[in-house]
Amino acid sequence: MAGTHSGCGKTTIASGIMAALTARGMKVQPFKVGPDFIDPSYHTRICGRISRNLDPFMMGEVGCRDTFLRASEGADIAVIEGVMGLYDGIDGGDLASTAHIARILKAPVILVADAKGMSRSVHALIQGFLAFDPTITIAGIIINRIGSPRHRIMIEQSGSISVLGWIPRNDEIATKSRHLGLVMAHETESLDEIGSLVEECCNLDELLSIATKALPIVLASRDEPPLSSRASIGIALDEAFCFYYQDNFDRLRQQGADLVFFSPMRDALPEIDALYLGGGYPELHLPVLESSACTRKLKKASDNGLPVYGECGGLMYLTRDIQTDKTYRMAGILPGSAQMTDRIQGLGYVKGTATGSSPLMVPGQTITGHEFHYSRIIPDTDARFAVSLSRGKGINDGNDGLHSSCALGLYTHAYFTTAFCRNFIDLAAAFSHK
Repeated sequence: MAGTHSGCGKTTIASGIMAALTARGMKVQPFKVGPDFIDPSYHTRICGRISRNLDPFMMGEVGCRDTFLRASEGADIAVIEGVMGLYDGIDGGDLASTAHIARILKAPVILVADAKGMSRSVHALIQGFLAFDPTITIAGIIINRIGSPRHRIMIEQSGSISVLGWIPRNDEIATKSRHLGLVMAHETESLDEIGSLVEECCNLDELLSIATKALPIVLASRDEPPLSSRASIGIALDEAFCFYYQDNFDRLRQQGADLVFFSPMRDALPEIDALYLGGGYPELHLPVLESSACTRKLKKASDNGLPVYGECGGLMYLTRDIQTDKTYRMAGILPGSAQMTDRIQGLGYVKGTATGSSPLMVPGQTITGHEFHYSRIIPDTDARFAVSLSRGKGINDGNDGLHSSCALGLYTHAYFTTAFCRNFIDLAAAFSHK
């Protein structure tokens, strides 16, 4: 499911297709192109199967194929939501574009075209997409934001394109946004309505026929059998910490971690051997986090040697405080303070190398991921960094990975390597045997 551009409605329509097919009793495996966390929350809620990210920059082409095939086992159909416009990749190229993923997976493309403010011109737009890259099979078109029956007639009589769907404009079901993107799925009530609209307005039988024509994919490799349990890793998961790549969880389990999910907002710190704090929206829950039992106990656990790893929102939570309308005390583990701002401080793909100054990073290890934040970290003058970036901003002028003892925080949402997981679990196992 690709779009002509960001904002054309592909998230709404892709979600609607997933919902309509699920309502038909199909097992739908959802995917999202790129490093997005929010769209997959919609997919997962709709399909009842965990949505996976597919990103060649972070995962490589082989990794994308392996994740796709592993996650699709037992499903009737896979629906992949694209990113931005069909051909929009990194730095204006093809890398990590929706077209790149379609080529890797030999997948037919359904193109969503936004007709708002256009009639006949929509055909010129579509013809340009059809002709631009002959290696991409655009097998169907869905035209979105039809203003009236007359608007549809004006478009239909001016072209000869086979259209799979005509979606009327409906601002009530459009997905809403906030400063880090769309609101999360648990905050939205219109998902069932979207599925009913797509069922009514799209030719889903023809879409399913197109899906059956996708070429087979050869699995490049198989994962080794999971290692036996070696340590327990706590995973912060609630409204404040909810940005995670599912593959990171899988890789940790593969290397012998038992994952213990809990809420730093509501729960006490569990009996664990290490802690992983993902990104999310801690700035929306600061009073609760400041007074939580977990926040009060975490620094003592870290001082006692508990390995702690945080990303973006997790990084902010590990500092002394977060400043917004007022200053809220946080865990106080990392040497610095976080400050919310009214504009983006970092956005885009990240690549870096571990310097070896933190025990949580293997020296020389390559880190790939993504950053997107409206906050900044003000580190202490003697603060040290564990990652040197060749791409991305990080915390401070290309430095990321603020650390203290066995705690580490990055703005980078990293796609975990096997080497990182092994090292993290080794540290956790060593802590558990103290």
